[in-house]
Amino acid sequence: MGFLAPWYLLLAGAVAVPLLIHLLRRKVGRRVEFPAARYLARAEQEHSRNLRIRNLLLMLLRVLAVLAIALAAARPAARWLGAGHAPTALAVVVDNSLSSSAIVGGAPLLDQFKTMARDVFAHATGADRLWLVTIDGNVRGGTAGVLRDEVSRLEPIAGAGDPAGAITRAASVVGSSGLAARQLALLTDGQKTEWEHMPSTGNAQILVYAPRSPPPANRAVTLAEPRPARWTPSGAVAARFSSRDSTTYRITLGGRTVARGTAAPNEEVTVRTAPPERGWVAGTVELEPDELAGDNTRHFAVWIGPAPAVSVSQSVGPFVASATDVLRTSSRVVSGNDIAVVAADELTRLPALIIAPADPVRLGAANRALERAGVPWRFGARKAGQTDVRGAGFEGVSATSRYELVAQPGAVADTLASSGANAWIVAGPRYVIVASPLTPDATSFPVRASFVPWLGTMLTERLVGDAGRAVDASPGARISRPRWADAMEGADGQRVPLGETIDVPARPGAYFLTRAGRRVGALVVNAPPGESILDRYTPAELRALLPADRALIAGDPAGWSSMAFRGAARRSLVGPTLLFALLMIVIEAMAIRARSRSAA
Repeated sequence: MGFLAPWYLLLAGAVAVPLLIHLLRRKVGRRVEFPAARYLARAEQEHSRNLRIRNLLLMLLRVLAVLAIALAAARPAARWLGAGHAPTALAVVVDNSLSSSAIVGGAPLLDQFKTMARDVFAHATGADRLWLVTIDGNVRGGTAGVLRDEVSRLEPIAGAGDPAGAITRAASVVGSSGLAARQLALLTDGQKTEWEHMPSTGNAQILVYAPRSPPPANRAVTLAEPRPARWTPSGAVAARFSSRDSTTYRITLGGRTVARGTAAPNEEVTVRTAPPERGWVAGTVELEPDELAGDNTRHFAVWIGPAPAVSVSQSVGPFVASATDVLRTSSRVVSGNDIAVVAADELTRLPALIIAPADPVRLGAANRALERAGVPWRFGARKAGQTDVRGAGFEGVSATSRYELVAQPGAVADTLASSGANAWIVAGPRYVIVASPLTPDATSFPVRASFVPWLGTMLTERLVGDAGRAVDASPGARISRPRWADAMEGADGQRVPLGETIDVPARPGAYFLTRAGRRVGALVVNAPPGESILDRYTPAELRALLPADRALIAGDPAGWSSMAFRGAARRSLVGPTLLFALLMIVIEAMAIRARSRSAA
């Protein structure tokens, strides 16, 4: 027999209460001889023995009731039969998320978890059914020897884990074991950012070990972003760092160091550069290694090319021409014929930024020009009346004159902005169409501060080169394949054809996406920034996240290992102990009632 919450045995000290009551009820006083009542003395001597036995019985009943309640609070459990443990279905869940690789006491925390897991499997018998579940939900079953080898080969994953999902999967496998004794044993650092959902433990008990010590101090790169996403050819890298003090950083591009510096805690820094590289290039923002080395490097990818040569037709109005001059002054574009900015009725080639004609009479010519250029859209009926424009970057923009944009068969495009129920700006391969003339009498957009940045994005990102882009993903995730890519280039340079989905590599980095053998984008794999926040739940807080009637928290490694089998293979005695306490109270009440009747 053992106790799952032995500290509650201290409640047994309450047995002093009935003892004090019994002693205080004893009356001690001066004896006075009363001649008229001497005949009662003999009767008193005959009944005094019965009274003392009855009072002692009441005291004993009260002491037993208090002891039983204290024992129930300590959650007593007894073995079913014999020594050792009964056949048990045991799933050990090991938190091998990125945060578990933090150095604690001179070694990664995951090393401690692996030692504890191997110790538990070493105490298994041939009658037990065993599983090892990692924090990403991967389940391995087998004998104790096989699983000990699996534990030794465990490595931290590069991203966040899913404790709720892993526990739920572990509960599912032990629940289907056919054994009556079912146990989940969790090893975790209790990182707060990972525990977002309440797990399901089924009808299995869960034993949890979480370190009580505070997490180590950590520095991390939480942002590494090229701005803009395409450089023509200059641009900037924005970086942010999580740190308690100033930290030094390094920025690389194509394996070459382009900047070094020092950043204040949680400061965002921006480094401008005009590199000689062209095409899609990988880069990193790096810190010096600390106790959690896995978040000291963050990857990014950027397309670098010459500034596009842009021609602007007079028919699009002075606001577009002025905005293009601003971009030309900042060297983001140059004069030339790579990209045309024209009214739809003047369209002769692609790529082009196509703007609705200012004169409705030119609508037929505009649609014929779109057809000749192979653009699968047509201008429909003209609509008047002010409506708000919706879309990212279009806050406060309205349109008072606009045309319906009518998609033709086979049209594939992105809707960048909408007006009412209709698309207002659409972008497809080598074209962007605006449904209103870009003049103040048709829309407020040309006089908004966001107009020049939007025009720059269209000319230097949407209409330059291929339609690819950098796609961000977490390690080990599964995402839909971008429609503009047909293969992925690995770290070894080998290209792997893509299906409808992409299994994101487990290793962080920049993986180039290709189409017909050419790089057209990149898959940028980084750990979620939240994984660098090492704040932990206390054991008490962690227990509150688990089913209270089935969760046990072990405060030390030895206690966790010793309870891994015994907790599941013992029958709880809480119910019988409480029934015993209730029985003692009922007997006491009956004895008091019988004494009252006899006294009457």
